[in-house]
Amino acid sequence: MPWFMYVNWGQLCEYYTHVECKDFVVSNCKQCATYTPNIDQNTVVHLHHWREGNLPSSSKCSVCKKTCWSGDCLTGYRCEWCGVTAHSYCQKMLSAECSFGDLRQIFLPPYCVTVPRLDFTIETVLSFTKTSVPARSISDEWSSGDSKQDEENNLVGQSSLTVAAAAGASNRSSPSTSYSAPTSPPVTSPTTLPTYPSAKLSKDKSDKDEKSKVFVYDGDVAYRDGLYRVVIAAKNATVGVILEEVLRVFYMPPEPQKFYLSFITNNAEEIRLDERYPIKHQLDTKIQIFDTIPSLYLRGKEKERGELTIYIDSLLPVRASARTSVSNCEDIAVTRETLVHDCMKAALTKFDLNPEDIDDYVMITVLMDKAVIHRKLQPTECPFSIIQTLAKESLCRARMTRFYIQLKNDPHGSMISLFVGNLPTYVSQRQYKKILLDIIGPENLWTLLEVIYYEYGSLVIIYNSRETATRVFKLLQNASYDDKSLYVMLLPNIQPHMLSDKETPLLVFVNTRSGGCQGGQLITGFRKVLNPHQVFDLSNGGPLPGLYVFRNIKNYKMLVCGGDGTIGWVLQCLDNVGQDAVCDAPPIAIFPLGTGNDLARVLRWGPGFTGGTEDLTALLNDIIVAEDIQLDRWTVIFYCDKEPDDPAAILDSDCQIADTNEENTQMYVMNNYMGVGIDAELSLSFHNARQKNPDKFNSRIHNKGVYFKVSLKKMTNRENRLLNNIVILEVDGRVVDLPPLEGLIVLNILSWGSGSHPWGIEKDPVFSTPNHWDGLLEVVGVTGVVHMGKITGGLSNAKRLAQGAHIKLTLLDTVPIHIDGEPWNQPKGSCTIIKSALKATMMKKAKNKVKRRDTEPNLLSLDDGAAALPPPHTVD
Repeated sequence: MPWFMYVNWGQLCEYYTHVECKDFVVSNCKQCATYTPNIDQNTVVHLHHWREGNLPSSSKCSVCKKTCWSGDCLTGYRCEWCGVTAHSYCQKMLSAECSFGDLRQIFLPPYCVTVPRLDFTIETVLSFTKTSVPARSISDEWSSGDSKQDEENNLVGQSSLTVAAAAGASNRSSPSTSYSAPTSPPVTSPTTLPTYPSAKLSKDKSDKDEKSKVFVYDGDVAYRDGLYRVVIAAKNATVGVILEEVLRVFYMPPEPQKFYLSFITNNAEEIRLDERYPIKHQLDTKIQIFDTIPSLYLRGKEKERGELTIYIDSLLPVRASARTSVSNCEDIAVTRETLVHDCMKAALTKFDLNPEDIDDYVMITVLMDKAVIHRKLQPTECPFSIIQTLAKESLCRARMTRFYIQLKNDPHGSMISLFVGNLPTYVSQRQYKKILLDIIGPENLWTLLEVIYYEYGSLVIIYNSRETATRVFKLLQNASYDDKSLYVMLLPNIQPHMLSDKETPLLVFVNTRSGGCQGGQLITGFRKVLNPHQVFDLSNGGPLPGLYVFRNIKNYKMLVCGGDGTIGWVLQCLDNVGQDAVCDAPPIAIFPLGTGNDLARVLRWGPGFTGGTEDLTALLNDIIVAEDIQLDRWTVIFYCDKEPDDPAAILDSDCQIADTNEENTQMYVMNNYMGVGIDAELSLSFHNARQKNPDKFNSRIHNKGVYFKVSLKKMTNRENRLLNNIVILEVDGRVVDLPPLEGLIVLNILSWGSGSHPWGIEKDPVFSTPNHWDGLLEVVGVTGVVHMGKITGGLSNAKRLAQGAHIKLTLLDTVPIHIDGEPWNQPKGSCTIIKSALKATMMKKAKNKVKRRDTEPNLLSLDDGAAALPPPHTVD
């Protein structure tokens, strides 16, 4: 059987389990250390987060240096934070404190992140869709029983979570997420059982070993939703034998004296079965079950008293012995008369807390099923009755339900930040308030309107009430304005005082739509090796949510995963919102995902991502030792002589355009280069093709193929215009005589057209050696498509025209123009390029890489006295 059809996968920790083993796995990753109020940063001790098995291939033990992984069984341990691996017997020799490995310097420690208590799943908090294996049908999982191999496989008691087609399924309601269960079927328990022959069937002796299926439900909710598990047993097996197999299938304790089975009739009645006899010998002969698969209930026997396990919140100041215990819980004896108030008093006493302060605490139930569901208990409720009710609804759900005592007031604080996007741009604050209140209602007015990003139609609102914030979040999720769905995101809070001076957290932006659309697997990989709260998907609100979360951090770095357009987008957002941040110009590294990736090539980050996440750790180590350099940025001002006849001829570049009050004037910011003429015309044709069919442009090779086809089509077109007849070039106030050319390229960096070098490497006494921080621009010309092809292939260079700090183009007619790959048709007028006051600090990959083995992470922190890298002098 294909193994990939029978596993569940955790998106964050990459933990794999069989479907039949998933009941042993908590639905959420382990809750590790979080921010604790009123605690000194120097006293924080973060322990390892150990996972057994699922080790990468060729993993070696950090203690004995021997292989500690196996493909045959779960063996060895791995810390999900620092990545250290060890044998189970060597694990005890390692330090209990986790140092976060080699990535500690750029890691966002979990003890400085605050996520308020909300009724949201972890997928909602981290803004990603949980991936799961689709449920299998009965026909896919089990055969008709003719195959001996199938019978042997089924005897182990595998499970199925598909909608049942068994008896009585037509009487059930549709699946629901409600916490309460429907009224259970009436139970009929025969008082007198007839005398049967001792397990003897009327069939031949050869039929005694024949197997049959039984559908078993663990409660009323499972029966309503059609969620059953299949048990294979001999046809003449007693109910006691079947019960033992049922307990194995549901992973219940092997204590059959605490459970019993009930038969479900076609009329949805429940008949309790005697363990001494087979099923069909205990039923009325009028009930025809011989031609159908029997359906049974697994029930727990009712008791008059029991024990309730109560867990303590990790933020409460319990005694040291309880804090270091494995379960951090206590057992409380309860009966039908015991109330929540009584349980809390007894638990507080056992946890060495003052029972007189019971009003400061609250007890909650936490159901860890497909999602984590919290429910606050009232002091007058009976916990024992709650347990009995949960067991009747579903025994599995009852086992996954925990009782917690926590502070009534959230110690993290009551401030809940919601980011709202896709609103209209450039409207007043009063208009934004009216739009939102029309959707959420005046009764859900926010406590504070923190910030408004007018140019992006986004804002951040803050609530002090958990219930109100949850209600508003759900309302905005399903809301739209001007036929555009609004985007809402819950933002975590970072406590900057919990960061040491050695730590510079890395803010990661991933554009899932760049180039080959490979960002999805990168997000999963980065969330696995880093803190998930420092990784942001640009398709969910753009760069603004991440920049807002990191606004109070004094020193941090940034990694942008995307193409040249994505980098310009992030830089433009940083220009607008960085003025209000503590760190207004963080150094930026690049993970190339686009088609050209010219800026990434200049900074040595490579030509493009080829797939796989095995090199992410090496990339992050390169970021730690990368050198900071300055990137010149330029302001491009266009002035039109008159309004264009066709307003649609000018395509707005929202990621680069700036504000201006002058009529017929537009301002852009250039980071890489600007093209005029044939270069921009090809970019415009490619841009239009991608706009018509965006789903087809999901591969870097396909994108370059389309660009090649556009170039071939242009070669056959003889209507190309020479720019020397329609463009006047001035550099530093001097008019440059243009030879016959079809295109001009203004270069800020030396890479163009996916790694080509139009300026060339030959030295020229007329011009100085160019680079991207010298405050000068280089202007080159191309004679046509064939010339551009030669430049791309490295067979020729462009014609060097000028080098200067102030460039002016006079356009005598409409001409195609592109800036950093964003093309449009520019009407006649003028274009001026001057040095921008905006700054960008980029990170350049160091030549000498530090070799590290991924299977043996360094447990020591980085050296405090690392020497500063010298500034760059030349460009490769």
